[in-house]
Amino acid sequence: MLYEVLLVAYLIVALMLIGFVLIQQGKGANMGASFGSGGSNTVFGSSGSGNFMTKTTSVLATLFFVLSLFLGNITANTEKAEDGWQDLEVPVEQQELPAVDDVPAADASDVPVSDVPATDSAEGDIPN
Repeated sequence: MLYEVLLVAYLIVALMLIGFVLIQQGKGANMGASFGSGGSNTVFGSSGSGNFMTKTTSVLATLFFVLSLFLGNITANTEKAEDGWQDLEVPVEQQELPAVDDVPAADASDVPVSDVPATDSAEGDIPN
């Protein structure tokens, strides 16, 4: 139960961290704002968004790493499922194939004359 709750929280924190990183402005965005291209950044004020976004990203990153450590610790102490390839000493049942001597061979006297191809003496062994 605890593992599933931590896994869902881990997924939510990871998606929020991705979202916050993607909506942050780069370091060179302030240079463009001084020439008039950054007028849409008024939701958090003139300098408020940088501090809010930076603090939120650092908190989410810390939560992400802490949850990673907890989930890794929980899964390291669990027993793994038995794999069929682990015990290779037990032989697999092998199907016995017939030996070459067990296959009956046809005698030349058993083959009807109509089944033997005829050859011309002028052309050799190449049939028409």
